[in-house]
Amino acid sequence: METDVLLAQKGDKEAFSRLIEECQLTLYRVSKGILKDDTDCADAIQETILKSYHSIINLKQPKYFKTWLTRILINECNDILRKRKKIILLESVDDIGSSEENTEALIDLKLALSKLEYNHRTVLILFYYEEFSIKEIAQILKVREGTVKSRLNRARQKLSSVLNLYKDERGIENE
Repeated sequence: METDVLLAQKGDKEAFSRLIEECQLTLYRVSKGILKDDTDCADAIQETILKSYHSIINLKQPKYFKTWLTRILINECNDILRKRKKIILLESVDDIGSSEENTEALIDLKLALSKLEYNHRTVLILFYYEEFSIKEIAQILKVREGTVKSRLNRARQKLSSVLNLYKDERGIENE
């Protein structure tokens, strides 16, 4: 990836296209985790690609391309949310990488994630689904690593509580 970043910084359009293709699933998952509507996701991704294409020359460390691109995407998503003042809901767990059938557990997870605050849902998606490190998430969100750790901890606790409520409502015994 770093080679393609260096080529793209020198104006190689094919190298930039390869970079975007390599990151397209991440771009969709992250945008879908923040925005509800596929059209909004497409708008955010398109703006991200345009902005990154025009400013890739300013990227100082090629190894952080994916982190840098994700930060641009999150800013774009936040801009869309501010403009539309929408409530953020997670549309589908399947879109975030699950290949299993839509079971009750996945439905519960979808509902539980949608109940979490934006900051908690975002760190869960970046950490578990996109497998960014704590350090990378801190860079993406422009917060301290300790803040990411505490958000992850609180998000896990809240997610667990919500999932346990769903189990209790259906009468499923906790294991």
